[in-house]
Amino acid sequence: MDHTKFEGIIPAFYACYDDEGNLSEERVRGLARYLLNKGVKGVYVGGSSGECIYQSVAERKLVLEAVMKEVGGKLTVIAHVACNNTKDSCELAAHSESLHVDAIASIPPIYFHLPADAVAGYWNDISAAAPHTPFVIYNIPQLAGTALSLPLLKTMKQNPNLLGVKNSSMPVQDIQMWRDEDVFVFNGPDEQLLSGLAAGAGAGIGGTYAAMPELFLAIFKCYHEGDMAKGRLIQNEACRIIYKACSSDCNMYAVLKEVIRIQGGPDCGDVRKPLIGLTECGKKVAQETADMIAAAIRDLL
Repeated sequence: MDHTKFEGIIPAFYACYDDEGNLSEERVRGLARYLLNKGVKGVYVGGSSGECIYQSVAERKLVLEAVMKEVGGKLTVIAHVACNNTKDSCELAAHSESLHVDAIASIPPIYFHLPADAVAGYWNDISAAAPHTPFVIYNIPQLAGTALSLPLLKTMKQNPNLLGVKNSSMPVQDIQMWRDEDVFVFNGPDEQLLSGLAAGAGAGIGGTYAAMPELFLAIFKCYHEGDMAKGRLIQNEACRIIYKACSSDCNMYAVLKEVIRIQGGPDCGDVRKPLIGLTECGKKVAQETADMIAAAIRDLL
């Protein structure tokens, strides 16, 4: 399987709502255009940053359709299609393939702790609904409640559509284990992009990338040019920026959407309840975060 189209920096796409909290196709397309112009490799649509668990199947289809209208064929598009039941997940997988996305991805089912063969069955059913599209396992055990294991990955390798793993577990060792199984790995935790690349990841998918793509593009470039000292400087500052963005009393994505607006980017709206929307404290933190990003771009790039 050709990995070239997946190698690089892939921001996780934010949910875009209008002022009444409804999905906005116009704002989705605006964010997609914005990221295209930033020079990223692709976008990861419908994942955690996209607030997928708070959206209906119809809404998630609308988002992906809008993204594909704007950047399909111009950016690599990976569609996260998991719902908490197989039927809806398969419907989203088939819909994604009909739009010619570059890959689909899925977390394991959440809430019930299913045995490994049930998780494999769920993923293989989803993949079978999009039989001509590469499939990515999304490993995020701290939220999904189920961790990818080596035996489960070996089982999934029997699926010819398996591309690899989006690894959002915190241990970098996990990336090394998946790479030893000769699958492509996307680094998930933004705070460890540089170390994830060193462990064998071929790309990064991150929830903060959209607010500071310049920094993560630079980290990726530094790694591949062998300038690890500069890469560490930029990674360390990116981490400090992330800690700042997480320091308010509202949801981090509410802060990051405000950061993009402050930077002169598109208005993505707020987050959807029960996530805590932008507060006065959040606005202050967003301004501080935006200032830190601007300083890092000025001083380090």
